[in-house]
Parts: sequence; structure tokens; C-alpha cells
Amino acid sequence: MAASAALDDPLGELFDNSADEAPMLTGQRSALRSVPASGQAGDEGSDDPLRLGRKMRLRLLAAVQALLADPSIAGLKDAPKLAAVVLYAKSRAPKGEKNDLQTSIWGSELGRWMGMKESTVHHKVLPVLRGSDALHTQVVRDAKGHPTGLDCLVMPLWNAHHGGGAGHPLALSKAELATLLRLLEALFGHGWTPEDKEPTPPGLLAGRTGKGAATDRLGLLLMVLNTPASGWLQLCGGSVRKKEGRGAATLARLLGCSPSGARKVLARLTEAGVVARQHRETATRMRGRGRVRLLPVARAYGRTVASVEAVQSSETVFLARPDGAFGDYAPADVAGALGTSGIGGAEGGESAGDQERPDGAELHAVHASVVTPVVPSQLSCGFSGEGRGGEGRRPERVCVREDRAVDGETGVAASAPPVAEGGPLRGEKPKESPVDERIGQRAAGAVAGGRPKAVGWEKAQQQRRVGLPADLGLRVALGPVSGLWERLSGWQQDQVEAAAKAELARLEGLLTLPGGAPRLLADRLTDRLKETGGETLVDRPYPWLIRRGLVQRQACTDRRCDDGIRLDTGGECENCNNVLHIRHARRAKIAAQVDRELPGLSEGERRRVLEERLREQAAIEAEGLVRRLEQARAEQARRDAARAAARERAEREREAAAAAEAVRQALPCEDCGQNQAAGLCETCDHRRQTKTLIGEAGLIAAAWSADLTDPGTVAAATAKARTAIGNSIATAWQEFLQITDVAMLEANPHAAEDAYAFAAFQTAQQAVQEYQDNALAMLGRTEEAEAEARRAYKAEQGRPWFQHNPNGADAIAAATKAADAARERVAEYLLTVRLEQLREQAAARTSKRTARPRGRPELTRTSRKRWSGRPPRCGS
Repeated sequence: MAASAALDDPLGELFDNSADEAPMLTGQRSALRSVPASGQAGDEGSDDPLRLGRKMRLRLLAAVQALLADPSIAGLKDAPKLAAVVLYAKSRAPKGEKNDLQTSIWGSELGRWMGMKESTVHHKVLPVLRGSDALHTQVVRDAKGHPTGLDCLVMPLWNAHHGGGAGHPLALSKAELATLLRLLEALFGHGWTPEDKEPTPPGLLAGRTGKGAATDRLGLLLMVLNTPASGWLQLCGGSVRKKEGRGAATLARLLGCSPSGARKVLARLTEAGVVARQHRETATRMRGRGRVRLLPVARAYGRTVASVEAVQSSETVFLARPDGAFGDYAPADVAGALGTSGIGGAEGGESAGDQERPDGAELHAVHASVVTPVVPSQLSCGFSGEGRGGEGRRPERVCVREDRAVDGETGVAASAPPVAEGGPLRGEKPKESPVDERIGQRAAGAVAGGRPKAVGWEKAQQQRRVGLPADLGLRVALGPVSGLWERLSGWQQDQVEAAAKAELARLEGLLTLPGGAPRLLADRLTDRLKETGGETLVDRPYPWLIRRGLVQRQACTDRRCDDGIRLDTGGECENCNNVLHIRHARRAKIAAQVDRELPGLSEGERRRVLEERLREQAAIEAEGLVRRLEQARAEQARRDAARAAARERAEREREAAAAAEAVRQALPCEDCGQNQAAGLCETCDHRRQTKTLIGEAGLIAAAWSADLTDPGTVAAATAKARTAIGNSIATAWQEFLQITDVAMLEANPHAAEDAYAFAAFQTAQQAVQEYQDNALAMLGRTEEAEAEARRAYKAEQGRPWFQHNPNGADAIAAATKAADAARERVAEYLLTVRLEQLREQAAARTSKRTARPRGRPELTRTSRKRWSGRPPRCGS
């Protein structure tokens, strides 16, 4: 309905930034709020990309939801979905040109938009979009053929313009696409600096890379589009699981994932500082209704977010104080009248209902809040407790700012309490109290020396920090103990900060997904505070934080166990349950033995004997554990030594192999004598292989065409094959000379010889394959092959599944296939047997030719006549 309403409005009204989205002040108790006038708040951010009018926001939301709901994109992962949204926003608006609706990009830039590497984009994003027909791409090349970019066409956008009509949600105009692109740049754009234009700064999540970066970016975009001008996310209705919360359930519906996964995304966005989660507390210290606020949206509209940012790292809301806190509680209506601002300014009207008095607090006269002194002096009504100083400031507690650090720039400590200036609060004791004297001395010391000194202490204290550390992870982790942090000295704060950093680093090593350590540490501190009873019962903050709050308490041997809770999953530790089960079983077994061996014992004596035997069993198990640990250490040392010896042996073998290879590479060629040829150069190697292949081709040709018992026919078939291969080599060489530069070959004879040898080798390879195929075909026609084929044909027809119809189409096809396979097997067997017979005959002839008779050969008459008188002529 919102999308259709946005479509009915003209384009000029889509950029309407009126405050029609300001939420109404709801709640049972109303309060007066100081609402800024229209045009006074947030005018400086009117050019902010996050400052969208309601109609424009709904228009873009309908377009993004329609894109993600397209059948070609709906079932994909978050990374392809985000890539489709980015390419859709960068698409060119239709103008009647050929390249309308396209966008030009390259893989590295798309990867920076999505927070992932270029290889991931080319292997896991673009192929998925192409496979689902959600994206058509074309590589753009320059004049030399080098790729310079990628033209992309988002098919849902194409279908919307060519089949959906002008009213389709995806049919955005040029201004609307530009607005969506500016929004993406502000949220997670990587930033760039053009030469002749103003630089574009990086987006809010530009530094978020790696696993889950695309999910975080897509979730932030959907949350921003579902957030009105107040900055508070519109949460879903219905029942949700208490563990995840309504904010995670809302984000899960937006992303289409599980609530547990959305809770992790929401936690990462909270740590990034773009989302603030808040729970309202009640008098019973139970968490109330949760809310989620998009801080960049609130800032874009000029909303007050300071108080939200102060509490976004902790679960505590400072509108409701514990029972034992000092100060008075004012009703909601008076608090609003006195100027107490809510969390969200005009949008924070709901928080007025949370300022309720705890059950155990006594009724007292209404006092003004001491948080924000905004009440002018003319509002003095003369009620009990009102400050009567000359400046009209409100009274504060006696101990307020007693140990706060002095900041020379802010001048906080330079201001004295109103009691010292305007006299006593009640008028009973005109003399200044020792507390006022100490405050005045501290202020004077700060002005004179610039370094505060606490009165009553014998040595100077290091300057402390009132607020939490600037690091976001530490702020989230130490948020539940912010009150204890303010009570620490400067040195103690440094020690706690170092211990917290070390614990966060250790927790990061235990988790599967990075970024969850601050929230785990915050949850641990919250649980420790609940065990203690609150911050007010912690009398010594530093020892409590160092020895109890920040320390992991393992209930078993698992390093991920903390008080029986798994740190990585958040569920119960299974190892702890096993340990408890074993302990209970052991105790029951020993108790049964005691009852069986000593049946007449009293209850006290039975308990004593049982505890004694349990201690003995525990000592035995401890000794066994120590023995097993020693054995494990010895076994580990043995394995380490074996691995070290194996590494040394492998290193020696590699060195020996490298030396042998170096020696072999230095050998000259056996045939031509070329240096550094590793015993045989490439040209001679090709010649040898060609000679071997030609001989093999002759044997294959003789195997089927010649009578193996007649050496003459075998020699004729072999010679015929050799001649044919020689002619093929000559033909291939002539064809090579026609396509190459002959002059270059004549200038380099060695290159010509190498080329001729390689051409002959390739020709011989092809000839061997052809002769082998021909031999198998001819041997497959022999009587042996045909007989085997007939037997296989009949055997296949006689299979049990063909007995009912042996002449059917399926039976004939299977029998024919079996007969062909049998014929091929017989042909291969015959060829192998005949080649082996030919090789044996050739080896026998070679051995006869190379055999020499022992002793001096007898010279015949012809030889005597030939050798007598003169040497033989050349070639004789």
C-alpha cells in the first residue's frame, strides 16, 4: 500500500522532507517535551543522503523489496543480493539509447562496494547471478583486446521496463536512481576522489570487510528504508522469541534469515556504531520493551541522539534508578516541564513513562533533575529543596563530583556548589561544612597548579577519566560497569582497561565469528553484577573488576566454558553436564558401598564415612590425572621429536635430490653433445621418440595384415608403414614451411632441426593412433571376435529381467551393446597377443645379429684378397 501510494504522487513530492514522520507521544503518562520548531533542527543536514522524505523512502523501499523478491534473486545468498542492488542503483535511466538500463563496472570496484575480494566476486557472486538469469554481462575490451570493464544488465529491471509498465516498482526515474545510489554511497560506499570533482567520503560500513560484510550492508540498507525520520526502526508485531528480541525478529523478516542470524547482524551493527539498542527498565530491575534506533538517520534529521549513544553499549537505561540510589524522583509531568530531555528529543516521548519511582523509595518533595541544568532562574517557585544561590542554579548532592577529575578546558571543577555561595540549604547551620571546604580547596588547587589533589589523602592521585575509553569495543564491554569505572583512580582505570583488552583478545580467539567478544564480556559483567546485587553493593570496585568481574570461571576443563555456559554458542556446556553426571554417579556408587558394608551406621557417621571415601576417591583420581598428564607430555615430546627427525630427513632428501638434479642437468646430450642438456636435449629426445613410434606403428600394421609365421610378410608390412609415416612427415614439414618464415629457419639451423623433430614426433603420434584404431577394427571382424560377440549377445538376452521378452526393444539394445563390448575386448586381446609375439621375434633376430664368435675370425679367400695390398675404399 505504501509503494502504491508513493507511485501515485508526482516526482516533485518525492523529495518532500517535511516532518510528517514525527512519532506521536504515546504512553500512559504524558510529559511536556521541548520540541524544536520546524526548520530549526536539522537544517544543516538537508543535503544529507539519509534525509529522505516519506514518499521517496517508501518508493525506494518498494523498489528494493521488488528486486529482492524477484524469482531469479529471491533464493540467492546475501552477497549476490547486495550485488544486484548495487548494480541496480548504478544502472542508467532509460533515454532511448542502446545501452539504456546498463551499468559499467569492474570486479574490483564491485568487491569494494560489497566488502569482499575481487576473486570472490568473480567466483561466488557474478556466476551465481548469471546462472539464475538475474544478470547479463559483457566484457568490454580496448583496441588491443585487453579487458577494461564489464557491462552489466540487471534482468528484473529490464523486465520491469519492457513488461511491467511505468507503474512497476522497479521502474525508477533518473532522479530516484540517483537518490538510491547516494544512499548506498552514504551507507557503505568505499569512497573515491575524482580529479575535477569533490571527493566522496567513505560510507558508514566502508571499513567492514570479510565474512558477513555483505549481510551487514544489506541489513543496514533495509533497516534505513524501514526507518522514519525519528530514527526508531518500525518493529514487527506478533510473538517473538525472548532470546533474540523483537529487533532481531524484524531484521530477520527483512533479510529472510533466522532470528539468531539476524541477532548477530544486529550486534555487529551495534558495535559499528550505526545502531543503538535499548531496553526500558522497571522498578523490578527487569528489562522492558526493546527498541532499535538508526543513529545516522536520527542525526540526518537533527534528532537528539547523545543520550542514546551514551547507553548503547550497556543494557542500563539511566531514566530509572535502583532502589538504593541517592536523589529524588520527580513525576513524569514535572520532569518534562522542567526541561528534562528524552532520548530522542521530539521522538522520545515514550520515555516519559519509564521515569517511575521504585517501590522502596520514600515520598519526597519534588526536586529538579541534576543531569541537565536547563531551568532558568525565573522559574523559581520557592518549593522545598530549591537552590537559592545568586545564579539560580539547582542544589546538588553533598558528595556530587567529590572525586571527579579536573579538566582545565571545560572548567567543570572550577565551579563551586551552590551551598557554598548562597548559604546553607535549610538555613540551620550557617557555617560551611567540611565537604564544602574540601571542594573549594580542590577547585583552588586546580586553578593554581593544574593538577587536582584529593583532600584527606597523603599522596597525589593520578587524574582519572570520567567517561569510558574511546575504543568502541571497550565501551561495549565495560558499559554495564560504567558506574564502577567512575569510582576508579587513574592508575586503576589503566589497569582495568589493559585487563579488559587482554580478555577481549582471548575471547576473540575462542569464537568462530569475529566481533562478538565485547558483547560476551558485557554479558559476563552483567551476570556478575546480578550475583553481587548491583553496583551499590560493590564497596571496592578495582578488586571486584580484576578478580571477579573480568575473570572467566571455568566449571570444567573446556576452555570455552564460563559458569557452565559455552562462550561460542551461548548454550549450556555439555562437558559440565557430563562432569556433574559422573560426580553424582560416583557419589551414589560409593554411598551404596557404604550402606552394603556398614549397614548399622547412624546418619552423621554415615555422612562422615561417605565424605572420607569421596576424598580418597578424589585423591586417587587426581593422581591418575597427574600420571595421564605426564604420559601425554611425554607422548607429545616423542611426537615432536619424531616430527623434527622427519623434517630433517625430508630436508636431507630434498637437498640430495636437488644436487642430483643439478648434476643431471649439467650432463651433455648423448646424441649431439649439446652442453647442459640433462643427458638428452629436446631435439634428440623427439627423434628417439619418433623412431620408437614408427617401429610401433609398423608392428601394429603387421599384427593384423601379415602372417606372423612368415618373416617376409611381416617385414613388408612394417616397411610399408614406415614409408607411409615418412611421407606423412615430409608432407607435414612442407605444410609447416608454407606458414613460417623460411629465412628465419635458415638463419638458425638449430631451431630448424628442433622444429622438424617436433613435427615428425607429432605426425608419428597421430599415425600410431590411426594404425591402432584400424587394427582394432580389423581384428574385431575375425572369427574369434564374432564368436565372442554372439555368445555375449545370447547371454544378455538370457538375463532374468529379459526372459519374459527376449526380443523386445530393450533386450535387443542391451544385447547389442554387450556384443559390441565383447567384440572390442577380443580385438584388444588379439592385438596385445600379436604385438607381444612380434616383439619376441624382433628381439630374437636382433640377438642373432649382434652375436659374435669368440677368438680370431677366420679370413676367407675374398677377405684375404680384399685386405691384402690396400685399405678398403670409402663406402665399401
